[in-house]
Amino acid sequence: MFLRHSLRALPRASLPLATTARRTFLTTRPALINVGDTIPTIELMENTPGTKVNLADEISKKGDALIIGVPAAFSGSCSSTHVPSYINHPKTKDFPVVAVVSVNDVFVMKAWGDNLDPAQETGIRFLADPTGAFTKAMDMSFGDAAPIFGGERSKRYAVVVKDGKVASVSVEPDNTGTTVSMADKVLGSASVAGADKIV
Repeated sequence: MFLRHSLRALPRASLPLATTARRTFLTTRPALINVGDTIPTIELMENTPGTKVNLADEISKKGDALIIGVPAAFSGSCSSTHVPSYINHPKTKDFPVVAVVSVNDVFVMKAWGDNLDPAQETGIRFLADPTGAFTKAMDMSFGDAAPIFGGERSKRYAVVVKDGKVASVSVEPDNTGTTVSMADKVLGSASVAGADKIV
């Protein structure tokens, strides 16, 4: 009886308190791809939704690559200046893998490729990144494109890969300009005698 009364008399504060564990999540912003890095292992689409392309796998087999990122298929600078600078550059053909990547659906990218290189003479591939997963993994997406393009898009850039590793990264400082990512800036002068223009 004494024991029962003693337990009842215990002050509330002396009883063990329940503790609530707090979960904290550390979020890290993806780092802009740098010299010495490898290309993200994320699938893109080519020509049809069922045709998946993993640039990382292809580069691991072929060694060298040129990846050209653009804000939007069929946009003015992309169609008239940026991509044609690579189509017409003689050194573009030195790369076993050349890909133009944009946050667009695969049907738009195929139509754009057919428009710029109808005979498919250049070997340049037009790859779709419909969800932007590849672009985000490269830390090349920018959100202030929404008022024009309706959502996040890719910055304009060019990445040169040598022996499986990134050798150079050229990203437009304002995301969409054509100052540092043009072919002559990335690959050197195109003034080669007899170089034929396709576009």
